[in-house]
Amino acid sequence: MCSDWLKFLDSFSRLGKRAVGLGRIRALLKALGDPQDKLSFIHVTGTNGKGSICEMLSEVFIRSGYKTGLFTSPYIREYNDRIRIDGANIPDSELLSLLPRVKAAAESTGFMADFSQFEITQAAAFCYFSAQKCDIVILEAGLGGLLDSTNVIDSNVCSVIGSVSYDHMAVLGDTLEAIAEQKAGIIKDGCPCILSPCNDERVIAVFERIAKEKNAPLIIPDMGQIRRLGEGLDNRFEFSALKCYEGVYSPAMTGEHQIRNALAVIYACFYADKEYDIGVQALKEGIAAATIPGRAQILSHSPLLIADGGHNPDAAAALAQVLGSEGGGFTALIGMSADKAIADYIKKVLPYIDKFICTDDFGERALDKMELAAIIESCGGRADMAQSLAQGLDEVKRCDKGLICGSLFLISEIMT
Repeated sequence: MCSDWLKFLDSFSRLGKRAVGLGRIRALLKALGDPQDKLSFIHVTGTNGKGSICEMLSEVFIRSGYKTGLFTSPYIREYNDRIRIDGANIPDSELLSLLPRVKAAAESTGFMADFSQFEITQAAAFCYFSAQKCDIVILEAGLGGLLDSTNVIDSNVCSVIGSVSYDHMAVLGDTLEAIAEQKAGIIKDGCPCILSPCNDERVIAVFERIAKEKNAPLIIPDMGQIRRLGEGLDNRFEFSALKCYEGVYSPAMTGEHQIRNALAVIYACFYADKEYDIGVQALKEGIAAATIPGRAQILSHSPLLIADGGHNPDAAAALAQVLGSEGGGFTALIGMSADKAIADYIKKVLPYIDKFICTDDFGERALDKMELAAIIESCGGRADMAQSLAQGLDEVKRCDKGLICGSLFLISEIMT
């Protein structure tokens, strides 16, 4: 992409000025002709699981013959992979033609200094999806839901929420109920909402209340509806609760949490089937095809090397289940952002990791590796420090069981 436009995008902060409403994104989209009004959406949020759910849904709709837009964050390999149609990144030429228009619209709103990079990218994505006449857009919320800029849409086919737990507490609140209230903000009047299985009872209570207020059907799948057929990294399961979608499913992404995500996707497709023709074969194939770099991603089987960018305690618990299914004994190259609940994360994965190799060689938000090593040792772990990212990566690749973990920014740096 042209360096001038990369500089333009980088001139906006990650979060922008703290939002107290949706006024500035509404103003920006209005200046662009309200492209969102010409689109249909499945809106997805959650503390964890939302990216995986989005990928599965996108693959399912593509295989059902629909032109499918997908908006996600953050990017892993290149900026363009946040905006995709039918699995293909927006071409540089399309993005470069859209950004001057978005820039002019942003300048016209009077909010130019307040916008986040996320909002600018979202506006470009909506323009692209509208111009390309997408049949459906799978829309991943950025942060929270209620005040997230993606919540500018007035209706959706359905809302889907993954696991809800503690993260971004400075913005979303410091109790589980407060965080759930933000996530439940994407529920639309009369539109079905699917909440993934195994959420905390406090989260469920919030969703039940808000869904009732919005007269929105709330669907919470039950893990008792499936029978696991695989073990370890094999995620195959049999589902029979909905006759039209019964059969064996094989999620490509590993970990029991991906089975929960797949269940949410099955029910989302069941409710979307009122407007779209989603067959069982497309559903099975889509779930089997969906992968995301850095989500319990197996980079190598022999020796075993796993990359996981989860960075909060709930994500750590999901990763721990994956590591435990392989008997533990991993060596981990780890880097974490300074604003995360690092000790809580470490305690979850510590039983399965023999040694941590700490790095801060992946971005300005990275916690100093000496500080990270000290936290790990205070939790009872063994920690060394990498001389460089390359040296740390080489060391972990030589182990029988290797792991790269702690931050999507670290995974992105390694992938690129």
